[in-house]
Amino acid sequence: MRPERLADFIGQGGGRANLETFIMAARDRGDSMEHSLRHGPPGLGKTTLAQIIAAELGGGIRATSGPVIA
Repeated sequence: MRPERLADFIGQGGGRANLETFIMAARDRGDSMEHSLRHGPPGLGKTTLAQIIAAELGGGIRATSGPVIA
């Protein structure tokens, strides 16, 4: 039930607008997007935004967490 495109993502108004600009710039350059770091408590949409970025730029994503890496 997660949105797959940025246009479908509701919330985080200013951050969403900035992210849209970053994605469009990367797409126009034909390059990958610069690093993006999201942090905060559970439920804010960090993983959803990461999946949206990957989908918008036609890339893949592998989700993990700090404890899994350690």
